[in-house]
Parts: sequence; structure tokens; C-alpha cells
Amino acid sequence: MNVANGKEVRIKGDDVTLIGDLALHRGAKGIVLFAHGSGSSRHSTRNKYVASVLRSHGLSTLLLDLLTEEESERTDKRFDIDLLAKRLTIAEKWLKEQEETKDLAIGYFGASTGAAAALQSAAGLGDEIKAIVSRGGRPDLAKDYLAKVTAPTLLIVGGFDEEVIALNDKAYMKLIAEKKMEIVPGATHLFEEQGTLEQVAELAARWFVEYLGIPKETTNP
Repeated sequence: MNVANGKEVRIKGDDVTLIGDLALHRGAKGIVLFAHGSGSSRHSTRNKYVASVLRSHGLSTLLLDLLTEEESERTDKRFDIDLLAKRLTIAEKWLKEQEETKDLAIGYFGASTGAAAALQSAAGLGDEIKAIVSRGGRPDLAKDYLAKVTAPTLLIVGGFDEEVIALNDKAYMKLIAEKKMEIVPGATHLFEEQGTLEQVAELAARWFVEYLGIPKETTNP
């Protein structure tokens, strides 16, 4: 895997400094920005695993904390989708300003409330966002923005996560961009069951490879 060493980055915007882990794949044409769910962080083992799979398919990744340590302890901040979306947009603009990432196509990977933030941010950025994947997401929390999303969107939900399946079904109907919904059999909300997170990672990788313009020769067979 032709990946440069990852590094911690600090992204300044408004009155906050966001901390992220940036890993660049040499020759990548796309980068995936991760938006974590409530109670999670850039150190999430699940998202770190998904990011490693994406890099094995020729993508760069940025795992980002959208809240400061103090903010992450406050329930009102963890569920403030407007704030999370604004922070995600700050990070997207930062990627467009950096010499090493400015030419990369950008995709969003959102989990739980992070998926709502990703969709809301993407709605305001138009064609700057090339693809979105939601893992066990709450796209319903961005219901007023779904019809404005132009990026191809993949919703992935666990087969046993019945409540979230219902919420994703409703959101899916409001999306007008290219879209797909995948149900992972035997999986609960966090995809803790054996082999289920691997399925999420492969589904996400295929989606991003298709829409971020990654040459097929850089992907694994």
C-alpha cells in the first residue's frame, strides 16, 4: 500500500481549532473526510479500520474531531447538527487550500449524527463534494437539506437496526441525487458482529472508488 506517513493536522476556523489525522495515499485522486457520530472521535477503532480499507483502495483519508474535548462532553453540542456541519465545511475548505490536497476529489463518510452533518454540509457545497457514505447514520436529522444534496449517496444500515432502517428509508425518499441503500444482514447499529464492519468498509470503498475517480489499477483485485 503506497501510503505516506499519517500526520496530525490542526485546522483553524472561526473561533475553534479542529484536530485531525491526515493520511495521504501517493497518487490518490480522492480523499475521504470522516465525520464521527456523537460520543465518538477520530480515534474510533471502527472508523480507523474503514479508513485503512479505503487507503488500501488508493484513497487518502482525514479523520477529524468536529468538536473540542470540552464540547464533546456536552450533549447539546454532540447533537447540534448545524454546528457539526459548519465544522465539516471548515475542514473541506481547508483541504481545498492545502497544496497536497487541493486537487483531490472530496468525499464524506459519516456515522450516526456525523452522517447528518455530512449531508447538510454537502447540501451547501454542491458539486465540491463528489460522494457520501453513511454508516448507521441519522440522515433524518438533515431532512431539510436532503433534496439539496447533489453528491451520490450510499446509506449503509445494519439488518437488525430496525429503527434506524425506518429513519433511513424516510430520508432515502427525500434524496434526489444518485443514491443507494445497503442493508448488512445480521448487523446491529455499531456493526460489531463478525464480518459486518468488513462489509461496510468494502461497500464504502467501492462507492468512493466509483465516484472519486480513482483509477482501477490502484485498487486491490
